[in-house]
Amino acid sequence: MLSEFSEIQGQLKVLCEERSNLLDTLRQLEAANIEAEASGIHDGDYQLTKHEYSGIGPGKYSECSTTESSDDIEKQELEEVSDEDETSFHDTKEYFTEPTVSCGSVRGAADHADNQKEIENQFDVVEKMHAEKEDCDSRYPQIERRKNLPDPVEKEKGVSLWSMIKDNVGKDLTRVCLPVYFNEPISSLQKCFEDLEYSYLLDRAYKYGKEGNSLQRILNVAAFAVSGYASSEGRHCKPFNPLLGETYEADYPDKGVRFFSEKVSHHPTLIACHCEGKGWKFWGDSNLRTKFWGQSIQLDPVGVLTLEFDDGEIFQWSKVTTTIYNLILGKLYCDHHGLMHIRGNRQYSCKLKFKEQSILDRNPHQVHGFVEDLLSKKVATLIGKWDDSMYHINGDGSGKPKDCSPSSNATLLWKRNKPPPNLTRYNLTSFAITLNELMPGLQEKLPPTDSRLRPDQRYLENGEYDRANVEKQRLERRQRMSRKLQENGWKPRWFQRDDENGSFRYVGGYWEAREQRKWDGCQNIFGEFDEELVDSSERC
Repeated sequence: MLSEFSEIQGQLKVLCEERSNLLDTLRQLEAANIEAEASGIHDGDYQLTKHEYSGIGPGKYSECSTTESSDDIEKQELEEVSDEDETSFHDTKEYFTEPTVSCGSVRGAADHADNQKEIENQFDVVEKMHAEKEDCDSRYPQIERRKNLPDPVEKEKGVSLWSMIKDNVGKDLTRVCLPVYFNEPISSLQKCFEDLEYSYLLDRAYKYGKEGNSLQRILNVAAFAVSGYASSEGRHCKPFNPLLGETYEADYPDKGVRFFSEKVSHHPTLIACHCEGKGWKFWGDSNLRTKFWGQSIQLDPVGVLTLEFDDGEIFQWSKVTTTIYNLILGKLYCDHHGLMHIRGNRQYSCKLKFKEQSILDRNPHQVHGFVEDLLSKKVATLIGKWDDSMYHINGDGSGKPKDCSPSSNATLLWKRNKPPPNLTRYNLTSFAITLNELMPGLQEKLPPTDSRLRPDQRYLENGEYDRANVEKQRLERRQRMSRKLQENGWKPRWFQRDDENGSFRYVGGYWEAREQRKWDGCQNIFGEFDEELVDSSERC
């Protein structure tokens, strides 16, 4: 028996070595045959030029078509650059650790000195970036906001996904109410505002534009477009789906921004938002097209985000595809991938490639691309990770390292904020923790449609899970009335569509109504309602 066991051990060792060799070979093949990266997109009529926008005011701008067909996207992907532009981005922390050097090696000592100099340069860049951010922040008042969610009142009970599937076999899934266990205590309206956590990048872009530095402006706009994905890392719970007409306001004088969003359509689900900062405005509407692949779900955003500076410069882009993996078995995680084209109406535009994560990828979440002028000449290269940081290098990046790691000639644009010390299972960022906070005196100023007043969401935040489930079921019964209301001519209160197929734009008046506390036409959508109306609308 011992002899046979020893023989099996030997065979197992050989198999392990073969497996290791196979994985190494696959990684080499993957590195050699990796897909082409962000460049070479033929824009056709979609390119925004200074000539096209001469004489067109902000009111007319939104009428321009800003959608591309799936065929165009496929063509773009086929026409990207060659393998020589393929890059990988190593964790920044690897370049901030002191390298080990053999004392007996003169060459090692010289390398150590060079590396130390490079590290010092990197720290100088980080310090400069933080100094600029603090300079932006110092212009705004300091407001103390909460740093933790409330302690839960009840002990949370886990929910089996298999039991959910088993109990609802054969039922109409549109009427199945998922328990709040699968939700995080913020709504999709509030999650839109998470994209503006790093709004100081837009303040900086505005400042650079005023100084005549158009290149630095678009580099900071590109970093801002990437930074909105950082908060999605480790977030496995879904936000609450807003009711029709539900709103959310975020008045953050400490960031110099005022944000407002509203659910403007139930079928299809559409959320419109508008934000104002110092010297810039940001708006858009969004919808998601979903594809279920068994073990994963693919979310394709539909809609265009627009950024306009006070000097008339405008940038537009659409979000990339998000895929959530291992829905049934394995560790749940999400990845963002695809092409993002930031189109400007003046001198520069930017193309970014979010690399899709592969099974053998040791450096996931990579983003890199180029800034181009009107002649399609590459004037700057961007490299980074959507969950960590973004850097830029002047020129076409021909002098950058093959692995695209941040070197001494790479300048830091954006760095993700540190996570809060006491993480919950929701993995909310420090900024997200503040979104549903009811600060003293705020409730009296809010309309009855604000997400902070939604009872099931508030109960979940407080850890009152049973009450949250009861309220969620009640509100979802009310939500069934939404389609009927929309068919009968319901219109959003604060947004209107530019034309029949255009985007929704903020019509104004919200902050003035808030100042006067006059909420005419704003119904108490979270209050009690006649359930017979729901039953009759369902029969209709």
